[in-house]
Amino acid sequence: MSTAQQHPNGENKSAYVLEPGGTAEMARLLRQDQLLTQGMGGIFPEKPDLSNVEAMLDLACGPGGWALETAFAYSDVDVVGVDISASMIAYANAQATAQHRSNIRFQVMDILKPLAFPDASFDLVNARYIIGFMRTEQWPVLIKECLRVLRPGGTLRFTEFEWGGANKPALEKACALLSLTMCRAGYTFSSGGYYLGLLAVLPHLFRDAHLQNIHKMAHAIEYSADTEVRESFYHNLASAFQTLTPFVVKYAVATEVEWQDLYQKGLHEMYQEDFCAMWMLLTVWGQKPL
Repeated sequence: MSTAQQHPNGENKSAYVLEPGGTAEMARLLRQDQLLTQGMGGIFPEKPDLSNVEAMLDLACGPGGWALETAFAYSDVDVVGVDISASMIAYANAQATAQHRSNIRFQVMDILKPLAFPDASFDLVNARYIIGFMRTEQWPVLIKECLRVLRPGGTLRFTEFEWGGANKPALEKACALLSLTMCRAGYTFSSGGYYLGLLAVLPHLFRDAHLQNIHKMAHAIEYSADTEVRESFYHNLASAFQTLTPFVVKYAVATEVEWQDLYQKGLHEMYQEDFCAMWMLLTVWGQKPL
């Protein structure tokens, strides 16, 4: 997902690390969505009680993977997905039509602006992997807006990630440089840019917003050489690294040649027999006070 932000020099700049409209990015997001859901053990691995849920909102839904799976699994629940990318929304709506999903709809919306829904519209608001366009100061604002559209007792649910580490130097350095780049751009909670830092802060953000019954569930997805998901992670990272090149260069973390040489070496390392790596996820959810 992307959103237009006013740059200090007056230009209109995207706040999204990866531009959302292209075919390559759409394919990457679809692959990433499958990896997330599979690695977490389903769309709701925490197995919440959804018997009283009538309406759900999925923020920054991209091409609609999670929302479509949810609409299929809970046919008596109305699901709404929003994203700023018109092409993503068009694709998601086409998929909903092709799958004959009458309980889901998608619409274009910038979630960094007030959500175009009345107060108390949803029983559950979900978001996954939105760190790619969320600067640190925007998290409390978004959470407050989510609480506005949630009904009393409704659930807010965020899932985010952290680099889990790898045993190969080039891939490890590539991930570290991305953390540093995002730190310089204002997207991370790590003061030194050594890691993303959001997982450590997310529960605190929920508590500051006075959410109740806050819970956490962590997931570690291994994508080592002898795992089935290694291939999918390879293609996901290859696409992301390539698309991120202008972002890395813009914040003077590396030159274009240096960055491309580094991440290509990192991708090559993923096919070495002793390659080991892990991807960390954390889901945090809580309830709006009654």
